[in-house]
Amino acid sequence: MPTIGWFEILIVVAVAIVVIGPKDFPHMLKKVGSWIGTTKRYISNIQNEVADLDINSNEIEKPIEEKKDNDKI
Repeated sequence: MPTIGWFEILIVVAVAIVVIGPKDFPHMLKKVGSWIGTTKRYISNIQNEVADLDINSNEIEKPIEEKKDNDKI
């Protein structure tokens, strides 16, 4: 899997400054940072909900297994 080095990042930044313009570049960086932060929070919330579902399903399975063990006796 290819990695992105500092030189590639520098080229992307230089092209972005030329395309967007030096005045609007800081505003664009702020918007992109905001989008990345929002996406990270959204993914974190989904991961937490999935983890909670897994914990709840384990709690539900324990009484069911105990009932099955008692029925065998």
